[in-house]
Amino acid sequence: MRYQDVYDRAANDPEAFWLEQAETIDWVKPPSKALDDSNAPLYRWFTDAEVNTCYNAVDRHVENGRGDQAAILYDSPVTDTKRTITYAQLKDDVASLAGALLAKGVETGDRVIIYMPMVPEAVTAMLACARIGAIHSVVFGGFAANELAVRIDDATPKAIIAGSCGIEPGRIVEYKPLLDGAIDLASHKPDFCVIFQRDECRADLTARDVDWHEVQKGVEPAPCIPVKGDHPAYILYTSGTTGQPKGVVRPTAGHLVALNWTMKNIYQCDPGDVFWAASDVGWVVGHSYICYAPLIHGNTTVVFEGKPIGTPDAGTFWRVIAEHNVRSFFTAPTAFRAIKREDPTGEEIKKYDISGLRALYLAGERADPDTIEWAQSTMGVPVYDHWWQTESGFAMIGNPAGIEPLPVKIGSPTVALPGFQIDILDEGGNPMPAGELGAIAIKLPLAPGTLPTLWNAEERFKKSYLTTFPGYYETGDAGYKDEDGYIYIMARTDDVINVAGHRLSTGAMEEVLAGHPDVAECAVIGVTDELKGQLPMGFLCTNKGTETSDEQIKQDCIKLMRDKIGPVAAFKLVTIVDRLPKTRSGKILRATMVKIADSEDYKMPATIDDPAILDEIKDALIPMGYAKG
Repeated sequence: MRYQDVYDRAANDPEAFWLEQAETIDWVKPPSKALDDSNAPLYRWFTDAEVNTCYNAVDRHVENGRGDQAAILYDSPVTDTKRTITYAQLKDDVASLAGALLAKGVETGDRVIIYMPMVPEAVTAMLACARIGAIHSVVFGGFAANELAVRIDDATPKAIIAGSCGIEPGRIVEYKPLLDGAIDLASHKPDFCVIFQRDECRADLTARDVDWHEVQKGVEPAPCIPVKGDHPAYILYTSGTTGQPKGVVRPTAGHLVALNWTMKNIYQCDPGDVFWAASDVGWVVGHSYICYAPLIHGNTTVVFEGKPIGTPDAGTFWRVIAEHNVRSFFTAPTAFRAIKREDPTGEEIKKYDISGLRALYLAGERADPDTIEWAQSTMGVPVYDHWWQTESGFAMIGNPAGIEPLPVKIGSPTVALPGFQIDILDEGGNPMPAGELGAIAIKLPLAPGTLPTLWNAEERFKKSYLTTFPGYYETGDAGYKDEDGYIYIMARTDDVINVAGHRLSTGAMEEVLAGHPDVAECAVIGVTDELKGQLPMGFLCTNKGTETSDEQIKQDCIKLMRDKIGPVAAFKLVTIVDRLPKTRSGKILRATMVKIADSEDYKMPATIDDPAILDEIKDALIPMGYAKG
């Protein structure tokens, strides 16, 4: 079938379309209907079904003869460890841990926080919760104690499963002191903590703690316990504008149906293929595409503990792809910008045979055209940008390459995927003409697997997403749609700046700056200006080994901006920095940079990769007359 046929079918008869996709899932009780709109605009999918996520991700493949197939390939350059775990082994591991949780009193509906590094045991812990109907909430390993405490108080977990430490290039991050500090700060106290001890740093256990291996001794392996279709599979916290994190709820049945559909139709994977998402289980990409989707679909998933550069070099990604015969690869644009900066001529990739790779998929941060072009020429495979959010759980805009590969338009993640009607609206909620910048909003109901609400915060859910444009989900992103229906994500709505009455996209400006041959990475923010309201300010990171002077690069970029965007941008503020402040998932912290520049108070972002970078940004701003506070 062609993409348009599939899209139209999902739009015109969503009931039949999604019930047909549901046939790929093994149900305890199949759904009799797809959509439950009885409480609109709070829509639910497959509510009368009964199912178990772990059974679909693990047990059914063993029963269908895939027990000896690799389920997980663990590749850890930071510990020099590689391990293969088959589906049969994974089933035993998961059932054992789930049995231990049951024996310790964890029941269906109880919450379990998982605070783990990038090891296979993190996936085992997620699946063990799913096996018994416990609701897991994975918190990025190494998260600050006060931020972890906020999540403990919101989720009120009966248990916490944690690693003793995480391993970063050149340092070990001890998790246990952070965990103990968080529990001390939190009002809610878990009944017990399961600690997975790593040889690199073993933690001292308290009376509250049980050892990962010890707690499993002598327990009965747990069976798969069925849950209702709308039972929460997990809670995943995403940063909120108020500083209070939002607990995105993921419904079980819709999650199974939607993720299984994506593996073939977006990522072009057949069961048995090796799929690699270079992310972390703490992020939604890790939930959807390290743990759940590949395993539900019968693929082999790669659990990678390392970085795109420095573990040990800029060729690490190419080694993993070649060594494990990865067919489909998914990572963030920021990872490729790091590789490009370290190895701009692509020398490292020449050492490896990556001919088994079908495509590269990018998401998480806007993929600028320069990065896409570099990846295309270096790798020799199609490069597909696609766009989604923690809230959606999978792509809302993408190239439906497994149905019909559409022509790539660099700068666009392509088209709305089946199940999503995406409109560009003005401030009054009216559709914008093609080519004009507006708010990206999605007609309700959203596709199965997307968030039905926030954990214990239904009113906040409505206020955050459903009130600005009645009948729509507000994404918080700005962009436009061209004559062919291709959608361009230009910035967060907050990152559209107003320069003397002209609404300008910082994303479009970053595209221009990234086109300079000596610029490896960049960010543009809007700073306050008495005359024009706001002015754009550019931050540039240059390629290693560049021979052009900093001053020349800055002048070049000012001219480029004038030529490409025009004098209306009034772009004259530009500085060169060694690195940009980012979250651990690679998103640039533009809003925090704006507050620093405008000398406003700001809260240290919980997800920041390295807080010291903010001081570096402030030092760069002071000579320009900003960051005076």
